[in-house]
Amino acid sequence: MLSLIKLPRVFTIHQVPKVFHEDSIISGYRHPRSSATDCILSLFQLTNETLNIWTHFLPTWYFSWKLLTVVLTRDVWSDSFTWPLLVFLMSCCVYPLASSCAHTFSTMSTRARHICFFFDYGALSLYSLGSAITYSAYVIPDKWVNSSFHQYYIPIAVVNTVICTALACYSRFSECKSPKFGKFFRILAFALPYLFDNIPLFYRLFLCVGEGCTDNDTNALHHTHIALAFLTAFLFATHLPERLAPGSFDYIGHSHQLFHVFGIIGTHFQMEAIEQDMVTRRPWLLTYSLPITFTNTLGAALLSVTLSLGIIFLFSLPLVWSATRGEHTEKKTQSHPIAKGCQYH
Repeated sequence: MLSLIKLPRVFTIHQVPKVFHEDSIISGYRHPRSSATDCILSLFQLTNETLNIWTHFLPTWYFSWKLLTVVLTRDVWSDSFTWPLLVFLMSCCVYPLASSCAHTFSTMSTRARHICFFFDYGALSLYSLGSAITYSAYVIPDKWVNSSFHQYYIPIAVVNTVICTALACYSRFSECKSPKFGKFFRILAFALPYLFDNIPLFYRLFLCVGEGCTDNDTNALHHTHIALAFLTAFLFATHLPERLAPGSFDYIGHSHQLFHVFGIIGTHFQMEAIEQDMVTRRPWLLTYSLPITFTNTLGAALLSVTLSLGIIFLFSLPLVWSATRGEHTEKKTQSHPIAKGCQYH
């Protein structure tokens, strides 16, 4: 069937605007003004984005299956103890789906590229909050349960999602003037919530001594997740291996593909650890920990989504407004601060 369909042409780095350039990726670029149909057809040909898309699209269905399993096998309507897990699994479904959509449709135009990745950043912010909600409910060490840190942990995590989304979206603007500064902003946007969310886990695994340290079999899974998280951060920041041999990893094996793969594997181990902590510690946590309510689970997630969508709207508005005023011509596009020839990722 596909042999009867004319697949879109691919281009080299010298044939597309600088805004679409990827570090050390020389070939395999799609047309910078692809139609939605061309974007979808490109899923079935080898470009430098194909595996970026599939490595997040397929895991979306895996996490959706896990979410459906929890809904069907647990009494989620009356058992509030399952709500943090539900929020986490929903965020695990959203972030790879948003990423795969962003990579699929990011070549429709310069503006579409920015807006697509704005939503990608918002989804990652939600995932960080989902992690924090489950860590507060199931993972936090016994010593810290009901502490002041525990009580303010979720509100601070919600604030961090706002900062993460805003900083990541802003990084696309700052990257016009200084690509390195923009890259730093984006790394900071993702590192800040991750490091804060994992404070209870880092303390539990590496610093806590004596009673109340929650030393159980789940810790091995947490160690694996942390190792994979730092590996994904390393790949995102360094652009290895393609930086060592530009053009050799254009289609298969470049850092963003590996970043996706190890990130998903890390999320899987994180999910396994969270579920094991949930089951193992349930009796003790139900007796001594903070009550799990709509406010500190689904309510916090809904607030985060609302705030992130508001931020995405504010950053997208100048792009949409300029388009409606006819600034899609080449001359005026070049005058727009986020539409200049900059490198984005």
